[in-house]
Amino acid sequence: MRLKYATLVFLLVVISLAAWFLLRDPYPARSADPSKRSVCIRYEDGKYTLYRFGKPFLVKGGAGTTHLKELKAAGGNTLRTWDTTGLDSILADADRNQLAVIVGLIMPYNDDMDAFYNDDAKVDSQFAAYRQLVRKYRGSNAVLCWCLGNELTYPLKPRYFKFYKAFNRLVDMIHQEDPDHPVTTTLINFEQKYLINLKLWTHIDFISFNIFGDLRHLGRDLGRFRRWWNGPFLITEWGIDGPWTTHEHTAWNAFIEPGSDQKAAQTLELYQQHMPFKSPRFLGEMIFYWGNKQETTPTWFSLFDKHGNKSATVDVMQYLWTGHWPAQKAPGVNYMLVDNKSARDNLLYNPGDTIHARAFLKDTTLAGACHFEWSVQREDWFRSAHDYNQQALQSLNGLNISQAADRFVFRAPTQEGPYRVYANIYNDNGYFATCNTPFYVIGAQ
Repeated sequence: MRLKYATLVFLLVVISLAAWFLLRDPYPARSADPSKRSVCIRYEDGKYTLYRFGKPFLVKGGAGTTHLKELKAAGGNTLRTWDTTGLDSILADADRNQLAVIVGLIMPYNDDMDAFYNDDAKVDSQFAAYRQLVRKYRGSNAVLCWCLGNELTYPLKPRYFKFYKAFNRLVDMIHQEDPDHPVTTTLINFEQKYLINLKLWTHIDFISFNIFGDLRHLGRDLGRFRRWWNGPFLITEWGIDGPWTTHEHTAWNAFIEPGSDQKAAQTLELYQQHMPFKSPRFLGEMIFYWGNKQETTPTWFSLFDKHGNKSATVDVMQYLWTGHWPAQKAPGVNYMLVDNKSARDNLLYNPGDTIHARAFLKDTTLAGACHFEWSVQREDWFRSAHDYNQQALQSLNGLNISQAADRFVFRAPTQEGPYRVYANIYNDNGYFATCNTPFYVIGAQ
């Protein structure tokens, strides 16, 4: 009899916990009255809506902190920072351009708890600094929300409890100091176990995804997992397939980068076919990277070059956000061949070999009207647990033999190792196109 009673009690407890998990509302900003808060999320008629200054606000964003005038002109309304570097000027510039800002508050990674989260002095110092920062910027009209950490992990193990304590202490502080702006954090792709733990153990208002090729499966994943997590979400980074382990690469593991026209076409396809607009939980999206950055190459994710020229993907985003293509456009490039071979042919050379490269434009008659910049750089292979090299690499001097518009003849470097030959193609309308090919030099002189 006692055993049956104990079993019944256990079942009731399990059922109660399951009901609590499925029905509870872990997002404080859902029920807020938009007339009383600058920014909040409301759940109305089975749909989540982000409100800003009392009006529905669908995020159309560029993940980056530069080229704000161009973002506004393209139909964008939001930018994103990953930390607080230069935040004064970013918020002021955003306000001038009538753009909102997702303010990133950097959090140390928790794979080594002893490095930060087990050190109470470090945790307290960060808390005090962020409280002061929130108090300073909470009155800015440009702030949309706070993003606490970027691509952290959320495991459920006792040794991580101090991480959750520090994380929630900051979330609660922001809610108390700045109830006008919600708090989010980002995940890499659709990590089911982390979604569960974020729902159970954190106090954030909504979840954000950094998602690239897996955007193709996001709609399916949202549907399959909605019983366990059915909250609002924002896509804080999306874009073309990146230089990661599943991407096409050479025999020496140099990733093969698509040309700028291929990237623009892939961006258009991802948005039109896979962006989850029909989801009642979707708060918006942010293309990566609205600016220029080194990540494996200087061109892989960059929608602009270092001089501020625009790529074809900027035009794609303007079309997607506004429904209108701009009057001017970037040069069209199909591909590059090196000695009549592509990157997939695993190009190997001896030191000092003469190499012939050619960039093939979509309209070959325009080659004479475009300006070509050719360069050779070492392959950027730097990787750490969480980071890529973000410092621009120097082009190698003394290799140029001849250059004539879309054709480039150069000598292979004398030092053994992996390299890339780059072509940047410019027109007179403020646009550029790009393509590159990796190659390897065997031996040394």
